[in-house]
Amino acid sequence: METTFLRWFCAVLVSALAYSASSATRPAPTAPQPLRKASDLIRRQEPVKINQSLLKQATPDAVHVVVSLPKQRAYLMIGEQIVIDSPISSVVDSSGRIIRAGVSARIDSAPSGTRFEGAPMKWFMRLTGDGVGMHIGILPGYPASHGCIRMPADGAKLFYDHVKVGTPAVVGDY
Repeated sequence: METTFLRWFCAVLVSALAYSASSATRPAPTAPQPLRKASDLIRRQEPVKINQSLLKQATPDAVHVVVSLPKQRAYLMIGEQIVIDSPISSVVDSSGRIIRAGVSARIDSAPSGTRFEGAPMKWFMRLTGDGVGMHIGILPGYPASHGCIRMPADGAKLFYDHVKVGTPAVVGDY
């Protein structure tokens, strides 16, 4: 029993010495990195892009809308050509995960100490019969909407000015 303990103790001592010797050759730890602001962590989205020559040809009867959930972009198109390419923030991320579904001012109560106040829906373009659409909203750089597709003001206005009720629109993994 004493021999077993002695062997164990020697093995531990040799391991400790080996570890100590190897740490002498390791690089010194780096200085701690400064904390980054949350705004630095948000992915920056490319701004609205416009094909000016196609925009001159865009009429409500000639265009259609394609919304890409994985790319978080909306496209106003003539045929297969992109007229306007705008960043968005959608309700569903690229893996199909719903961020916050079914929020309704008529059904859901506001958290304690708060009240519901509807957001302005300037340049609202309805996509479904139950009110889901595209409109101006905050774009944090990831899917974060409670139901609609948010767009920057310049993109929303351009889309609104070039579509009509009944303009074809598809939303998916494009």
